[in-house]
Amino acid sequence: MSAAFSRVPELLAEHLLLALSALLLGLVVSLPLAVLSSRNKTVGRIALGFAGLVQTIPSLALLALFYPILLWLSALVGGGIPALGFLPSLLALSLYALLPILRNAVTGLANLDPAVIEAADGMGMTRNQRLRLVEAPLVAPVLMAGIRTAAVWTIGAATLSTTVGQPSLGDLIFAGLQTQNWALVLAGCAAAAGLALGVDALLGLAEFGIARRRRGLVWGSLAALLTIAVVALAPAWPAARGIVTIGAKGFSEQYILARLIGHRLEAAGYEVRYREGLGSAVAFGALAAGDVDVYVDYSGTIWTNQMQRSDVPPRAAIVAGVAQWAKATHGVTLLGSLGFENAYAFAMRGEDAKRRGIASLSDLARQAGELDFATDVEFLERPEWAAVRRAYGLRFKSAHPYQPTFMYRALASGEADVIPAFSSDGRIAADRLAILQDPEGAIPGYDAVLLLAPRRAEDSRFQAALRPLIGAIRVEKMREANYLVDRDMDKQSPDQAARWLADGLGR
Repeated sequence: MSAAFSRVPELLAEHLLLALSALLLGLVVSLPLAVLSSRNKTVGRIALGFAGLVQTIPSLALLALFYPILLWLSALVGGGIPALGFLPSLLALSLYALLPILRNAVTGLANLDPAVIEAADGMGMTRNQRLRLVEAPLVAPVLMAGIRTAAVWTIGAATLSTTVGQPSLGDLIFAGLQTQNWALVLAGCAAAAGLALGVDALLGLAEFGIARRRRGLVWGSLAALLTIAVVALAPAWPAARGIVTIGAKGFSEQYILARLIGHRLEAAGYEVRYREGLGSAVAFGALAAGDVDVYVDYSGTIWTNQMQRSDVPPRAAIVAGVAQWAKATHGVTLLGSLGFENAYAFAMRGEDAKRRGIASLSDLARQAGELDFATDVEFLERPEWAAVRRAYGLRFKSAHPYQPTFMYRALASGEADVIPAFSSDGRIAADRLAILQDPEGAIPGYDAVLLLAPRRAEDSRFQAALRPLIGAIRVEKMREANYLVDRDMDKQSPDQAARWLADGLGR
C-alpha cells in the first residue's frame, strides 16, 4: 500500500495541473459566451445546445476524437501540434466544463429581477457598467454552483487522460485494474476523490462568502485553493528536459518490460518516467512524435495496424520490413528483437477443447456458432481478426471485449468459451488452456521489438544501455515473469517481476 501511495504526489501534480487548466479554459470560454447568450437568444440556444451535445459524448470517446483531429491539423500546418498528452486532454476536458458553467451563468442572468435592471438603466449605467456592478455580483452565487460542478466533473474525467498519453491519477487505476493490484486502484481512486472533494469544499466556501457578501471568506478560500495548487504542483516544478519517457501499453507484460528498460537506463545515469496504459496506435504515434523515447511493440501489430499489410511472410521478414518502414516513414529506430514472440493464439479450456474435439481454428469454425468469444478491447477492430474470419469463416454466438486480465477470468468462469490469448502469457499453462493451431497461417508473427524515438537514433549511450536486452529474453522466462504479476496468490508488482527477469538474463 505504501508503494502505491508513493506514486501519488507526482501523478497528483500532473492531474491537478490538467484539471485546473481545463477548468480555467472552460471559464475563459464560458463567461463571455454566457453574456453574449443572455443578450442574443439565438446565440444562447446554439451555445447551450452545443454544450449539451458535448455532454452526450462519453469522455473517453471525446479524448480519443482529439487524436485524429490534432493529427490532421498538425499535417495541415506542417507539424508542431502535439496530438498526444496534455493538449488533447486539455481541449476535451475544457469542453466538458462548458455546460455547467454556461448553463448556470445564462440561467442566473435570465432570472434577474427586471426591476433591478430597470433601476440600473435609470441611473444612467452603460451596459458594461450594469454587467460589472449589478448583474455579475447578483449572478455570482449561481455561477459558483456551476463552477463547482464543472470542477468535480473535470477532476473525475481527467483520470481517463491516461489513454492518450497524459499522466494522471488514472495511471494508477488503469495499471491496478490490469494487474489486479487493488492497492494501486485504491490509491488512484482515493487521491482523485480527495482532490475533487477538497476543491469542491473550497469553492463551496467561496460560494458561501459571495452569497453572504463576505469578501474575506471569498478571498481566503481562493487563496487556500491557490496555495494547495502550488504545493501539489511542486513535484512538477523541476524541468522535464533530459528525462527519458518510457511507454507501455495496458497489460502486464508491457508494464514489466517498461520497468526492465527503466532499470537499465537508470543504471546508465538517466532519469526516467513512465507513460502506461497506451493503445497501440497512441503508443506508436507518441514515439514517432517524440513524446515517448522508447517502448516495446510487436512486429505483427505494426505490420497489420500501422503498415496495413495483410500478407503473412515469415517472422524474420516481418521484423525486417517493420524496421525499414519505421525508419523511412517516421525516423523510428528498431533496435532489435528481444528474443521472444507474443502472438495472438486462440485458446480454450483444455478439457472443453478435448471434449469437443477442437484442436485447430478449422475445427473451431465448425462449432463457433455455439460458443461465446471474449477478447481484449482492441482485437475485434484489428486486421488480424478480419484475416482470421476470412481464412476460417468464424462466426461466434457472441463476442464481448474485456481488459486482458478479465478476458482470462471470463474464460475460467465459463462466461466465455474461446479467447485470443497471448502466447507469452503464463496463465496459459497455469490455467491448463489448449492453444488452437492455425493451419492457414492467418496470424502473423509477433516478435517483441525495441523501438526508439527519432531523437535517440544517434544516442550511442542510450542504445548501449539497452542493447544487452536484444535477443536475451526467452519466451519461457517472459511467461514466468508475466505470471508473477498475473497470478492470484503471492502476486508481485511489475517492478519486482522486472528485477526477477533481469536477474535471469545474467547481463
